Amino acid sequence: MKAMRISFFTTLLFTACFLASQTLALAETKVTTDGAAGDTVTIEGTIEPGQELYLAIAQQDMFKPADATMPHEKKRFAKESKKQGFGMDTAIPPLYYMLTSNPAAFGKVGDTKFGGPSIIFDKGQGLYSTTRYSLNKDFDAIDTAAKQGLGPISSAEQWKFLKWANENSYGINTIVKEGSRVGKIVIFSRTVLGDASSGNYWDEGTKINLDKETGKFTATFASFRHTPPETSFDVYINGAKETSYTIAGNGFWLKKGYRYMNPLWIVIGAILVGTYFSMIGAAGGMLMAAFQVLVVNTMGPVGVNAANVLKPSNMALTLFSPLGSFYRFAVVERRVAWPVGISFGVGIFIGSIWLGKYVSAMLPMKAYKEWLAVLVVIMGIKTLMEMTPKAMNKRKNIKAMTQKFNAAVKKAKETGEAMEMGSIEPVKTGLTDYRFKFWGEEFRINPLLFAFLGILIGIVSRSFGIGGGFLLVPAMTTLGALPMYVAVPISLIGTCFSSIGSFLGYVMIGYWPDWVLAGAIIIGGFAGGMLGSRAQKLFSEMQLKVVLAITLFFLFFRFFKIEIWI
Repeated sequence: MKAMRISFFTTLLFTACFLASQTLALAETKVTTDGAAGDTVTIEGTIEPGQELYLAIAQQDMFKPADATMPHEKKRFAKESKKQGFGMDTAIPPLYYMLTSNPAAFGKVGDTKFGGPSIIFDKGQGLYSTTRYSLNKDFDAIDTAAKQGLGPISSAEQWKFLKWANENSYGINTIVKEGSRVGKIVIFSRTVLGDASSGNYWDEGTKINLDKETGKFTATFASFRHTPPETSFDVYINGAKETSYTIAGNGFWLKKGYRYMNPLWIVIGAILVGTYFSMIGAAGGMLMAAFQVLVVNTMGPVGVNAANVLKPSNMALTLFSPLGSFYRFAVVERRVAWPVGISFGVGIFIGSIWLGKYVSAMLPMKAYKEWLAVLVVIMGIKTLMEMTPKAMNKRKNIKAMTQKFNAAVKKAKETGEAMEMGSIEPVKTGLTDYRFKFWGEEFRINPLLFAFLGILIGIVSRSFGIGGGFLLVPAMTTLGALPMYVAVPISLIGTCFSSIGSFLGYVMIGYWPDWVLAGAIIIGGFAGGMLGSRAQKLFSEMQLKVVLAITLFFLFFRFFKIEIWI
């Protein structure tokens, strides 16, 4: 009897030790990574044999809409929380990945179209086709094992917030800060990842090996290149929190730009844009915005929309690039039509600092951009039409000025002497009638008309974070019948006013730029302005108009998302 009792306890002890060892084996998890943003992360461990793998990697710092501090974001989150079905206190990790052997449990792969004007294409339509992964709309439709594997995402409200943040452009640009791209267009954000053998572009860099007989697995994925320095992640395996790791920085970190970027590249980009801008007086803000979006990828801290960091930083170029060229245009060459420039500047200042915030709040930005694109392409066509012999014959003063300029260029090349630009000689100054001579030809313009035009352009400038020259220069050459050599300096005065007004408008409600980003743009923009003012005289009136027209067509394609680099 005693022997049987000992045997029983021995068996019980052995069984307990065996189960404990098995539990310990299941809990063993190993994380391997070089530790810097953009490096691969490898996680090894064991799950119950026969199960699917649900490996959740979640940023420890959670975000909820109530955390938003800026006025535009607070208003947008209050609206979206009611519309989408999550609360202001619903919290999710901004960076969250589900590495799984069963991605179909959380959503499905489907075709989608994108690009092109919304006035032609309805939602879900567009010029370009691709595939995308969409999360399930219904949280309860996810099976029990998969739902438990989500880790910190445990409620329907969190799931709805996660879906919106990772699939809506505003959510990606405000919370997630990472996108799955086709070309340069963000389609959605990485959430559910499978093995790269799937052939899906969002699974690139991900490897999942699972032996269902033993439960052993190895999962590897590429961490987000712009993960903020010292960001900590929790690792959940089939619902159980197992371990954590921290990602270190990988380069110079722009605190508000929320990107790793060597400021020297920003300076170089600003020099190129500033030079171009000072030559034609247009599109500097738009081109710098394109540079920030496509190269720098300016985003902004979690909780602040990318546009509200990009725009204040962008205004550094449209303010300092004109200043770099202004000394030569105004003092050395004396070709600034002051009455027109000042009247336009006052109008654009009023539009940008005051009226712009009301109008931009009322107009849907997407439709606003597209109607602006229509205006831009009309101006581009009109600019090209001005170069026809018929149009040039009607504007005899510009034709005569162009002939004199070309003759001076030819003489300078033959003699090796420096080419001298003509100066403005005022003839009559009035509120509605300003006349001057340039290269011996008389021109007339209405300053009051351009004051009203300045108000309209100021509104546009505030909305987009640009200078407005892309509207002013073609307006002066088409409506005002001015030569490019006169229109450009006037445009640069206007963009200075618009930049100051727009910048103050943002600062007054709490939006500040990334100062490192803005500083690099200031240095490059000022240098570019000095180069552009010198380079302008190397081009004829016709050549400058061709460059202006090409720029306007480029903006048309950008506004309509008809982009050749996709």
